[in-house]
Amino acid sequence: MGFEMESDFLVIGSGIAGLSYALKCAELGTVVIVTKKKDVDTATNLAQGGIAAVLGKDDSVDSHVEDTITSGAGLCDEAIVRMVVENGPARIDELVQLGVDFVHDQESSSGYSLGREGGHSHRRVAHAYDLTGREIERALLEKARNHNRIQLFEEHIAVDLLMAKGTIPGWGACGSERCVGAYVMEDGQVETYRAKVTALCSGGVGKVYLFTTNPDIATGDGVAMAFRAGAVVANMEFVQFHPTCLYHPDEKNFLISEAVRGEGGILIGRDKVPFMEKYDPRKDLATRDTVARAIDKELKETGEDCVYLDITQRDSAYLKKRFPTIYQRCLLRGIDISKDPIPVVPAAHYMCGGVKTDSKGRTSISGLIALGETACTGLHGGNRLASNSLLEAVVFADSAANYCRGIWPALKKEPIGQVDEWKSGDARKLSEEILINHNWDSIRRVMWNYVGIVRSMKRLTLAKKRMEAIYEEIDLHYREYLVTPDMVELRNIALIALLIIQSAMERKESRGLHYLIDFKEQYERAHQTLVRKKAAGKSWEIEILMEGEA
Repeated sequence: MGFEMESDFLVIGSGIAGLSYALKCAELGTVVIVTKKKDVDTATNLAQGGIAAVLGKDDSVDSHVEDTITSGAGLCDEAIVRMVVENGPARIDELVQLGVDFVHDQESSSGYSLGREGGHSHRRVAHAYDLTGREIERALLEKARNHNRIQLFEEHIAVDLLMAKGTIPGWGACGSERCVGAYVMEDGQVETYRAKVTALCSGGVGKVYLFTTNPDIATGDGVAMAFRAGAVVANMEFVQFHPTCLYHPDEKNFLISEAVRGEGGILIGRDKVPFMEKYDPRKDLATRDTVARAIDKELKETGEDCVYLDITQRDSAYLKKRFPTIYQRCLLRGIDISKDPIPVVPAAHYMCGGVKTDSKGRTSISGLIALGETACTGLHGGNRLASNSLLEAVVFADSAANYCRGIWPALKKEPIGQVDEWKSGDARKLSEEILINHNWDSIRRVMWNYVGIVRSMKRLTLAKKRMEAIYEEIDLHYREYLVTPDMVELRNIALIALLIIQSAMERKESRGLHYLIDFKEQYERAHQTLVRKKAAGKSWEIEILMEGEA
């Protein structure tokens, strides 16, 4: 008999969404958090800009809603947008009560120092200089570690979801099964972690691309596990590329916050000439999709390796105070941002699609919640507005926890469904890591070259053909050899790559982050790309759903 963990709530991931949800669910019952790396290795911890909310007297809910919808290219769910924006100030207050130390400004009507970023019509981004994510993570982790109902397991990787017969009444899910936890690996052993409710908060998919601002853990595990279990997945073609990642041979994922442009930074070429006015009347404060495509076009036309972000018009003292991390990191690389333009390139940054959820964070599988970047809630549409992601995480964590609170009196009386232990059978150890490393590199290069900022049907078709062959080889290895963390991640990014490619091929238009040169016009009516695993097909094949079916 193997090890088995049982709890009321299982949370996979330790970013802002997972920790916020865990702290609230701990008021109801026991919570287990599993995170595959160290607790601070999350996208939350890397978030520089801040958290957007209507805090200033000159701002309004309607204005924030309008900015979000404009950015989202017609695909935002207006009811969801309004719910998130209206709840923003209360969630900021809650973070402050938990110990988050946002920068204050007594001369501001809000009491906070508020930044402005691309796509925003007002200053509404609460921040802790350029360490906002780290500050939020610090406060939440401190509370979670000291909570007697929360257990945090680091360096544990979830392999697949556990499914059992039966559903939770009123969940509104499809199918006759419910999620009752996950298989989790630690030190080479795969064990069962059972729970009444499971929440996927495992972050994004950035490592599917060769260049990304994401941490190494961002291999799309939550989306991949949910898809394999039969959940509906939405809008995977909408991958946001951050326009300004530091271009330096000794840096792999250090982004230069959009707030730098919000404070006056100007994009220029090697010739020192600003170029954004050619592409958008908002110039350097245009939304991320527009700026990323503009940079991509400039690089293709000039043949240069990078463009430059010039903030030298601001004095050194201001830059050191407002952007201490960026200032010091660039200085370490020989760039004094008060004197030198910063070399930048776009890099994969944020997945606007994900596991489809409703306003309570519920997926199409009973007992399974998805939060944060793992989820597609309807807030971001075809292009996320800057600094709306941390906002979405805390608002939906609160909404999901409130839902769990409502069903808890009945749910706590129910037994957790029984599942089989993990069986390795005759699987043997994979002795050649080059098999994993080669496929890992191949996937990321195919995605960067063929499924990037600007796409074509020809390149997508080639990418799909190559990825199918790679995936089948990986799937064979997964079945024949003992599972390792590297194999789990490789299998997941291969599946995520195929989901992005197949979803992109279905959307024969250019909208938001999805720019297809064969179809530059938009459909007259915006629609979601909804997919789930094909019942009788191969493990990666999708079934396209019409809106209303999911």
